[in-house]
Amino acid sequence: MHKWIMFIVFAAASLLGVYLLTTQLPGKPVDEAASLPPGTTLLKVEASSDFVFDKPEYHVKAGDKVIMKLINKSGVHGLAIPELNIDLQGDKMEQELTLDKPGKYEMHCSIMCGTGHADMKSVLIVE
Repeated sequence: MHKWIMFIVFAAASLLGVYLLTTQLPGKPVDEAASLPPGTTLLKVEASSDFVFDKPEYHVKAGDKVIMKLINKSGVHGLAIPELNIDLQGDKMEQELTLDKPGKYEMHCSIMCGTGHADMKSVLIVE
């Protein structure tokens, strides 16, 4: 009798495992840049609670239309480039712009986010 009970418990656990594997898996990642029109570049900047942006430098081509997007991986951060009138924070975490003038532009966190806020900087290079 115990053999049948163990078989039923094992079968039920196996079915539950198969169900969870097939229905609870996360979706495939979506490539946001694939849906953009030609000549448009997606520039994703990720900020973390380590008071750093994910890259020390970001490169874009002069004349291209750029969609700049700030992603807060942890913490609350903003992104500002005063020379280009860019300030991403709060509800506005994405901005579309055309960068015509080549050069180096310093970008920094625009929200007081903690002790490492003053050192949270990166560079946007327009080539």
